[in-house]
Amino acid sequence: MKKLQAQSPKQGVGRVRTVGLLATTLASIPTVLIISACSRAPSQQTASSSANANTPNTQSVTLLNVSYDISRELYKKYNPIFIEQYTQQGQPIDIQQSHGGSSKQALSVANGLQADVVTMNQASDIELLVKKGLVDKNWQQALPNHSVPYTSTMVLVVRKDNPKHIKDWQDLAKAEVKVVMPNPKTSGTGRYAFLGAYGYGLHTFNHQEDKSNTLLRQILANVATFDSGSRGATTTFAQRGIGDVLITTENEAHTTIEQFASDNLQIIYPSYSVKIDNPVAVVSAVTEKKGTTAIAHAYLKGLWSPQAQQVMAQNYLRPSDSHILANYQPQFPNIVTYNPTDVFGDWDSIMQKFFKDGALFDQLTTQK
Repeated sequence: MKKLQAQSPKQGVGRVRTVGLLATTLASIPTVLIISACSRAPSQQTASSSANANTPNTQSVTLLNVSYDISRELYKKYNPIFIEQYTQQGQPIDIQQSHGGSSKQALSVANGLQADVVTMNQASDIELLVKKGLVDKNWQQALPNHSVPYTSTMVLVVRKDNPKHIKDWQDLAKAEVKVVMPNPKTSGTGRYAFLGAYGYGLHTFNHQEDKSNTLLRQILANVATFDSGSRGATTTFAQRGIGDVLITTENEAHTTIEQFASDNLQIIYPSYSVKIDNPVAVVSAVTEKKGTTAIAHAYLKGLWSPQAQQVMAQNYLRPSDSHILANYQPQFPNIVTYNPTDVFGDWDSIMQKFFKDGALFDQLTTQK
């Protein structure tokens, strides 16, 4: 096992941000959203563009983007940008969205859901589709930055005034603290939550795995509920009022600030966390049959456009464009992070070591 390597200088430890209590149940957001450039009757799941209102005889192209649980806000803003640009070429386009736990979404595609593109928060979910013959084996070379348009990290969200005095990962192991997080079996965010705490343990205890295991066992014993996806965990914590601390991604915490602002929750940046890559790929086995390969590639490539990269930063996702990231640096504290694939090997190795049936996650949750 390689030593943990820091990704950025150590700043902003224990930094606090204010988050709002959810005013509506986030889980009620529809699983499938449709953004259309075709004229049609309005509905709660459809937003229409009139870019091609004068070309009613032009056949519409439909793309399905199967994505992870908390990317709704990003694609809600990106899809109209791509639609407007693409329909200027004279062809209307519908973009449909499906959201859920990352691994559940990948399994749905593997089992027949006709996705044109997948936009996930973990490479192993795309590699599953490679093994099924649905995604090209060289998908990481098809787009810039190994097909990762943005990154994120894990943070802690606590109640107003931080009554349990949580400052870092080790405070989640206190006997009186109740933790809410997604299930690593179904959620990529859940796996990053586990790896964030585990990496902190290795970093803090000089790579002594037994001490890291003890820390994780204590944290997992404090979990009040494992939700199937990250958005469900947010709802459990913020709407239902369960738990003292929520482990979630940086962007999910800040999205809650902007949409449901109040003084009821606070963000704690841990001293050391995990870097989250969010990869994307064309499901070529589907697009070649539909004839949508070119537009699917264009849709994903557009995620690297300056306008799309700014949308990511505005949604508290760290864009891969270093210049745009620098422009938004005040909202992204420079905490120390590590890349799990640099330490534990590829995602197949990570899944085998930590998350397959009977692996370390199961061992630590069954041992009391």
